[in-house]
Amino acid sequence: MSGIRSYNNLRNIVRRLRDDLNQREIVTKKKIVKHPATILLLYAYNRTGKTRLSMEFKDEGKHRSRRNPESKADTLYFNAFTEDLFTWENDLEGDSVRYLQINQASEFLKALTELALDETIASYLGRYADFEFDIDYDEWIITFRKDKEENIKISRGEQNIFIWCIFMAICERMLDGHDSYQWVKYLYIDDPISSLDDNNAISMACDLAKLLRRAASRKDNNGEPAPIKIIFSSHHALFFNVMCNEIGRPKEGEPRVTHRRYFLHRPNGDGVYTLRATDDTPFFHHVATLAELQQAADPVNGKLYTFHFNALRSIMEKTACFFGHSGISFCLKALDKEEDMALYNRALNLLSHGKYAIYEPTEMVEDNKDLFRRILNDFVTEFQFNLPVI
Repeated sequence: MSGIRSYNNLRNIVRRLRDDLNQREIVTKKKIVKHPATILLLYAYNRTGKTRLSMEFKDEGKHRSRRNPESKADTLYFNAFTEDLFTWENDLEGDSVRYLQINQASEFLKALTELALDETIASYLGRYADFEFDIDYDEWIITFRKDKEENIKISRGEQNIFIWCIFMAICERMLDGHDSYQWVKYLYIDDPISSLDDNNAISMACDLAKLLRRAASRKDNNGEPAPIKIIFSSHHALFFNVMCNEIGRPKEGEPRVTHRRYFLHRPNGDGVYTLRATDDTPFFHHVATLAELQQAADPVNGKLYTFHFNALRSIMEKTACFFGHSGISFCLKALDKEEDMALYNRALNLLSHGKYAIYEPTEMVEDNKDLFRRILNDFVTEFQFNLPVI
């Protein structure tokens, strides 16, 4: 796919993604001229709708059809709903017996008692954290310990890592051909790295890429290709970049897997989404926000609201921070317009500190619009941003 494609709702994007994954291979007499993708990597900012997209994808697979008359599910997914299958019992009265309760009604965890996952979970967990665990499969509870301390409460980040390790262990059993997961045709993994530091993010991305390569290269009992098709989405630029490199780079002794990379965007915050092919490293959030501000500042087609000063100041603060400085004065000094510096500084301080609501926007007065355009133009020009088309 080239250019930017627009979709009026998430269901249409889901159909596009499923079409991508189900294209047929085209073979001529001499060679394969078209390889269908088995892995789709989506980069999207927070609040774009990634979790809802993953649920739409899952629901689409259960629609009754000629091929699926019994409406059976076809997607194993990991997202925020997966993390909600585990809830804390903190023993508020005794303050000693704390444990994580597993929701045994979940289809995802239905076969947990049959899978003997402890060793695999511990193998993954040991790479990211330094606590241990015990699973009581009769009571569906998990307790944690560290050194000599029993029944400890782990942090939210550690909890998310632990749940992620369970998911990875289940995926391994699925790829081993366990009966409980023979219905799985697709894996949908959405943002598994909330609360992770960068070191763990890189380590986890490498582990996940290895598992996905194995899923995409899976063969059936007769040795025929039987890949699990995969969609992966993330807002984390570093994690996405490592995934692109690990998936796209040929590995010695392993078959090459085919993949596509997309940037999912919701440019106006409404129900219209865009999808475009992207490089390994998609542009960062603040660069895309600058592009949106430039659109809003267009004298003919744009519309400037008071909250846009907040957005511009925020980007300037991030830019100064990137260069190791503590405030926007660094950006203003770099503009090299001494006569404007005081004016710009005053405007950004006064006009960006109001409690402007995004959902109840107030249009700027004409004088402030002119001033905003001058600041934005000088800033973008001086720092030579390469703004994307969004």
